[in-house]
Amino acid sequence: MKREITELGYDITAVDNGRVSFLGDAEAIARANLWLRTAERVLLELGRFRATSYEELFQGTLALPFGELIPRDGRFWVAKATSVDSKLFSPSDIQSVMKKAMVRSMEKKYGAVPFLETGESYPFRVSIQKDMVTVALDTSGVSLHKRGYRTETARAPITETLAAALLLLTPWHADRILADPFCGSGTFLIEAAMMASNMAPGMNREFLSQNWEHLIPKKSGTTALTRRRSCSFRSPRPISRALTLTAA
Repeated sequence: MKREITELGYDITAVDNGRVSFLGDAEAIARANLWLRTAERVLLELGRFRATSYEELFQGTLALPFGELIPRDGRFWVAKATSVDSKLFSPSDIQSVMKKAMVRSMEKKYGAVPFLETGESYPFRVSIQKDMVTVALDTSGVSLHKRGYRTETARAPITETLAAALLLLTPWHADRILADPFCGSGTFLIEAAMMASNMAPGMNREFLSQNWEHLIPKKSGTTALTRRRSCSFRSPRPISRALTLTAA
């Protein structure tokens, strides 16, 4: 995953527990979702803070600028909360406290009005490790291993992201023959064919962030799809607005 992000031309800022963080812009969100073969989802980090009590969790969440990402009619919630070696460990309580703080934070931007939440979805994922809370917006929606080309599957298939990762660890490349005598649903062969033809793994599906036009202009998605990987992707690209993204 780290190699993939580097080849796309973005600077890695951290690698930790199956997550790779990097700096990018609005186009980076579209390009990462379209082109990363080994990531399950792309997250936009909103902020980090320390919390050892629910009051600290509430105040830390309240201080984050949710209104900068979520429009007035947006539907927002904590889709998943995980905790490792932390004093706060109940996912349901974490989600409940943070939702209340998110509403209060939104009131700073839009005033004390009812939030009907009839617009686009903005699910957040929260990770608490050793009392350090990381709040991130899920830009992918459905996991990226669902490429969009499979309508039926065999029993217990290997995920597309894992198959792609294993292929990238081998010496195989496009001008070599690849044989898989135990192909099952053909995941290895399909992923290899997509690599060989330089096909974006996400070109046959949609992403949650595609409709966030106030954050990601339509042209960003079009540019990300039409620009194929090339040597120019390996050089640092100018960033119009620095965002911290995480591929997980």
